[in-house]
Amino acid sequence: MSRTDPDVAVVGCGPVGLTLAVLLAQRGHSVTMLERWAHPYPLPRAVHIDHEVARVLQSAGIGAELTRITEPADVYEWRNGQGTTLLRLGRVGPGGSGWPLSLMFHQPALEAVLENRARDLGVEIRRGCPVTDFSQHQHVVALATADGEVVKARYAVGCDGANSTVRTLLDVPMVELGFFYDWLIVDVVLHDDRVFDPVNVQICDPARPTTVVSGGPGRRRWEFMRLDHEPLDELETRAWELLEPWGVRPDNATLERRALYTFAARYAERWRSGRVLLAGDAAHQMPPFAGQGLCAGIRDAANLAWKLDLVLTGAASDTLLDTYDEERVPSARQAIEFSIELGKIICVPDPEAAAARDEAMAPLVGPEPTDAPPLPSIEAGIIDPDSPHAGALFVQGTVSGRRFDDVHGAGWRLISLDHEPLELDPEASRWFASLGGRVVAVPAGDPVYGRWFAEHGASAALQRPDFHLYGTAASPAAAAALIDHLRTRLEIQPAREGALL
Repeated sequence: MSRTDPDVAVVGCGPVGLTLAVLLAQRGHSVTMLERWAHPYPLPRAVHIDHEVARVLQSAGIGAELTRITEPADVYEWRNGQGTTLLRLGRVGPGGSGWPLSLMFHQPALEAVLENRARDLGVEIRRGCPVTDFSQHQHVVALATADGEVVKARYAVGCDGANSTVRTLLDVPMVELGFFYDWLIVDVVLHDDRVFDPVNVQICDPARPTTVVSGGPGRRRWEFMRLDHEPLDELETRAWELLEPWGVRPDNATLERRALYTFAARYAERWRSGRVLLAGDAAHQMPPFAGQGLCAGIRDAANLAWKLDLVLTGAASDTLLDTYDEERVPSARQAIEFSIELGKIICVPDPEAAAARDEAMAPLVGPEPTDAPPLPSIEAGIIDPDSPHAGALFVQGTVSGRRFDDVHGAGWRLISLDHEPLELDPEASRWFASLGGRVVAVPAGDPVYGRWFAEHGASAALQRPDFHLYGTAASPAAAAALIDHLRTRLEIQPAREGALL
């Protein structure tokens, strides 16, 4: 295709769109990004990613930069107005994906790193180029832009935020879960180094529910809930007044951003219509209390990228894309619901209700942090439903002192311990390699992989490019059968009614 006729058009040049563009470009596909604004947004918005998303960004080739621009946050504590701990989430040390459980960052820094990576891979980025309409045809989607151009691509993905033009043009309804509160968000650059312990804390004080978290190295974020009696337009003018009890003043800090924001909890009814798909905030929005808003969007990109790759290369039928929202909606919905439940803890302006909450929660806090509940495994889609642990997120250990993906790459990986290496027959091996698949043996003494295989009673694990398991096997023969099953699933996909135009 020509420069103006890419394989994929990505609408929106935020972190989700950039991640998707990079993952596709790394697989050899041409990508054009269409961004309505002429310049990158210079102020912070999202501030948190988790270990799984860090691994996705590592697979996008920015692992070294990610370490430089993030700050680990091991513990996330919830306290009442008197300082009593009500909830302590987190864990010291790396998560299962080989990265810290939580990382805090400055979004403009992350976007700059991703954009540099995208440009290095040949992604075309057109800024100041809003999409005004599109039409779908047998083999392409044609996107009209405000300057009168038409970009034709085999597929288009709307990563254009909560007020998505693409979603509006598709006329996709939103499922509203009914959790709306107004908050003032204040981002600050401190002039001097300060130690915050814990790094992230929620102050569940009915007098003023408040969030205090890292905004990335050298930055802090405060969020103040609007009380019922307060005029919304006046709250924004009180930023310095609200920061004063924290010892944050104009003489020792720079106020980088203040914004009024209404938290919402909703998701699109469908994420695919023919050759057009939705990802990120265009597909779902959630309160920030679980820190999963951007995480959910990056998971969308990771899930969609490998499926688009197989469809674009002819390795799988177009109906493979029907499994995108089949797999992603349950995870996104659970993240939204967990965010709402956390919000119900902090968004309590009534003193009596807050006292009852404190009395119920405080005695349950133990000496060690509690792991946040994991997002659900993939229960339907491209997995072997009869295989143990299918759909679960797989681990990343180290190989010769380096993370597994930095040594063996990210993609389809059939992994076993080195005392029981696997060999596929030549035909299966050729087919698996055509997907970018590799058979990898890891040291049996590795503390991550050795423990995982022992605890799960498996001798082999078939990992998808988004790091979820297609399935596991208890023997070399069962591992070979797993590959055969995958081939059948990819080559014969039943069409979902109404999926294609």
